[in-house]
Amino acid sequence: MTKPQAAASAPRAVQTVETKPGSRIWMITSIALFVALAAYVIAVPPGQGSKEETVAKVNGTSISKTALYDALVAAGGSQTLQNLISEELVKQESDKAGIKITDADLEKEMADIKKNFSSDEQFQAALTQYNMTLDKLKADMTVQAQLRKLLEPQVKVTDDDVKKYYDENLESLKTPEQVRASHILVKTKEEAETVLADLKKGGDFAAIAKEKSLDPGSKEQGGDLNFFSKGMMEEPFETAAFALKVGELSSVVETSNGFHVIKLTDHKDAATPTLDQKKDELHEKLVSEQISTLSSSWIQEKTAAASIQTFLK
Repeated sequence: MTKPQAAASAPRAVQTVETKPGSRIWMITSIALFVALAAYVIAVPPGQGSKEETVAKVNGTSISKTALYDALVAAGGSQTLQNLISEELVKQESDKAGIKITDADLEKEMADIKKNFSSDEQFQAALTQYNMTLDKLKADMTVQAQLRKLLEPQVKVTDDDVKKYYDENLESLKTPEQVRASHILVKTKEEAETVLADLKKGGDFAAIAKEKSLDPGSKEQGGDLNFFSKGMMEEPFETAAFALKVGELSSVVETSNGFHVIKLTDHKDAATPTLDQKKDELHEKLVSEQISTLSSSWIQEKTAAASIQTFLK
């Protein structure tokens, strides 16, 4: 369990992405509202259809499509419309420049998004949370890829820039000691002792985790928690995991979530990367940051120069 999520059943919580202002012009944080509003406007343009058309009933009282539309607009319609306008400007400028977006371009954008997650499991969980498929997200990255290609020629990152960033951020670039563990979470100490006894007799850890573990975040993965470093788990769980050797089982460990049996499956020593090892990654990071910085003023400039009419009510 992660420290901030002590009451959760999982030993660690799915992390949400924190994006810096301007790091993406439009991104996954508001995508649920964006999709809902855009889909509704396309399906039922404002002013069309019966105002009495019902989308839900509560104890016999109807909620109309008009009420739904008004609520979506009030919740974020203006910003969603501005996002659509910005996307259209990017598309038009991209067409003028003859820019073509390839599958490789979209994969690059997807890879940048995935860097915000510590594991593919967390990435998939975020997609599920926003009712978004991988194919739909990839398709939505077309405008982002167009914007990158429009602005990248204006960006210049030198080797000195990369070295300066490396030197100033070396501590954050270091990888702390990490372990990879699987666990089985049960409600009582007696249940955990029975599980431990079964494992010591040769029981299959993954199979028992799928059958008995109460942690919904890991049980279907056979209890696997992927890699984690110190400070991410509750102290009893962390202490037990880091004390194990690869392949070893812990004794019963109690946390606020219940009782765990832990198995260590891998270990990574702390490491300090060299400049050469990080050079390409840091160069790409600095390029992306400059594009992000440029994008805001670029969108403002194109918006000011365009003929735009809005009719949102």
